[in-house]
Amino acid sequence: MRQTGRGCMQRSARHVVKVIGGGAEFDVGRGGKKLLRIKITAEVDGVKSDYTITYGRYGTNAALGFAVARADAAGDRWADAERFAAVRGAEDTPEERGRYRARMRQGHPDGFKRFAEFADVIEKWLEETSRR
Repeated sequence: MRQTGRGCMQRSARHVVKVIGGGAEFDVGRGGKKLLRIKITAEVDGVKSDYTITYGRYGTNAALGFAVARADAAGDRWADAERFAAVRGAEDTPEERGRYRARMRQGHPDGFKRFAEFADVIEKWLEETSRR
């Protein structure tokens, strides 16, 4: 059973996450590439933030997404990246945190399919952009 995003609470080893809202939509990038944008509003440890992850197909058609860690966020860019990792359900190791500079590289969008609001759009994007 899929969880709904609104009001969804989850606890990790170090964070309390409350997803307040969000959505997923298609967009067209440079060169006509079909992109998937996932927008999430969440409160992590009492800090409310908006996150946008943009997925595209790159290289050998791998689904890869990017999100921006904001320097003007509460704390700093590193704190924003750690809160976003908690939202996406991952506890990053110190080595992984080191790669967060201006952008955060994200893996496959399947992890966001646990939220009912995103599941159908993600599945449709994956089907439409696959090179089977």
